[in-house]
Amino acid sequence: MCGRYCLAVPLDGLPAPLAAALPDGLAAHYAPRDLIRPGEPVLALRQEHGRAQGALLLWGLLPDWAKDPLGAPRPFNARAETVAEKASFRAAWRHRRCLLPADGFLEKGRRVERTDGAPFWLAGLWERWIGPDGSEVESCCVLTTAPNALVAPLHDRMPVIVPAGLEQAWLEPKDGPGLRALEPLLQGWDPQGWRVRPKPAAVPPPTPGVEQLPLFSQAPGP
Repeated sequence: MCGRYCLAVPLDGLPAPLAAALPDGLAAHYAPRDLIRPGEPVLALRQEHGRAQGALLLWGLLPDWAKDPLGAPRPFNARAETVAEKASFRAAWRHRRCLLPADGFLEKGRRVERTDGAPFWLAGLWERWIGPDGSEVESCCVLTTAPNALVAPLHDRMPVIVPAGLEQAWLEPKDGPGLRALEPLLQGWDPQGWRVRPKPAAVPPPTPGVEQLPLFSQAPGP
């Protein structure tokens, strides 16, 4: 399961496909973060109308058919083995896949990361919920799969990782054969080039009067 991850790289360290697709308003509010949790805004790369774009999504998927956005379940993970079958995920699996940049994810006090420290892509799904009054909630979840030899001692699930260079193939809407072509990515990733190390010590409490920057200092304006 992926319930905590990190994106502590500076703006110019984001993966190139995302850095090139960030709207100006979004880039202006970016700040690195050592801990990202469900229910918080997360940075994502998605595709709409044939174009890749950066977006700010809430981590915890709200299906577009949910009647009550406050009372509906908000899963932050989706099992890769059943994503094509579950009502909450199957439409997004076909048409609204996304990528979440990370430079580590956390399990049982350990941080899993690339040995070169480079950011990578967590595989995700996203949805847009529209209320009767026209209000919108854009949200997402992370796909998980069976763990490899590196992660298995920590947890019985791990996030699906999409290799660099396959961004367009992952983001494009697909049906049938196209979705089946993505299935090898859901079966796990080679742990070579990855490592597990102790989670860095917690950041000390802020000094009174000194503002702490979140992942985004405020929601971008319209």
